[in-house]
Amino acid sequence: MPPNRPLSTFRISPFDLRLFSTVAEAGSITGGARHLHMSLAAASTRLQRLEHALGTELLRRSKAGVGLTDAGRALLRHAGRVERELETLHAEMAAYAHGIRSTVRVICNTAAMSEYLPPLIGRFLADNEDVDIDLRELDSQDVLSAMRREQADIGIVADYVGTEGLDTRIFREDRLVAVLPARDPPPTGEELRFVELLDRPFVGLPAESGLSRFLQGRALHCGRGLHHRVRVRSLDAVVGLVADGTGVAVVPEAAARRLADDRVVVRPLADDWARRRLLLCTAGGRPPEGRAAELLGFLAAESPAIAGNCDVAAWRQE
Repeated sequence: MPPNRPLSTFRISPFDLRLFSTVAEAGSITGGARHLHMSLAAASTRLQRLEHALGTELLRRSKAGVGLTDAGRALLRHAGRVERELETLHAEMAAYAHGIRSTVRVICNTAAMSEYLPPLIGRFLADNEDVDIDLRELDSQDVLSAMRREQADIGIVADYVGTEGLDTRIFREDRLVAVLPARDPPPTGEELRFVELLDRPFVGLPAESGLSRFLQGRALHCGRGLHHRVRVRSLDAVVGLVADGTGVAVVPEAAARRLADDRVVVRPLADDWARRRLLLCTAGGRPPEGRAAELLGFLAAESPAIAGNCDVAAWRQE
């Protein structure tokens, strides 16, 4: 077995990862070398050097071929991910090199993803055919973490989270409301407190969605939990199941206005946290450039609270 040695100065080459993956798939060093048009001796030497550098055996060699050790299986998992990332990197860089496309990375919460962004992004992309948008949904706290790690160009969060270190601008007013079956209406009154709903079964989005995680946190803050009878992929399905009498739900007011009919009752939530604003976020002190700046300006101009004023210098710096 190769001796253990520190790895701080060692870097695995992408080609060695490819060679290792190919040998593992072929079940023999001979087969892997043939697939990559290498000599058996050259492939064996590279694999031995890889094992020596890592300080552990990756392959069990026998006359029948090779098998993977535990370390080899771990490396194979990572190798697959790295190769996929490199393929994506090469494709994206090739597009830049030929002046073909730009990709803008946007991460946002559930309300922005489901209600506000799709029509705006559709218009922007229709007018900018050389732009792609990598759009992901996270809860607001995770959006902030990703923005601070510079994993996105633009973020959209609810204003209940701290945005220190980021530049922000109001994007939308976004209130959360309760949706209940009309056959089982709430007590009379204009507003409901969230805690009043917790004795009822809920219909919700998947547990990993931003809105679900937020509501679960509010329930725990009340010392309670949420009982979900069913979780579905879209707010349309959520409101439809409430209309059927399956349970109650909490959704953005914009979704309730779009989806509610006479089979449901919509009530505002009285809790302060239900009255919120969505904020556009960018890295503090470093306004985006290129196509990301164009998308940011477009979204800012389409924000009712600030229509016609999309000067990035006017953004609030936390």
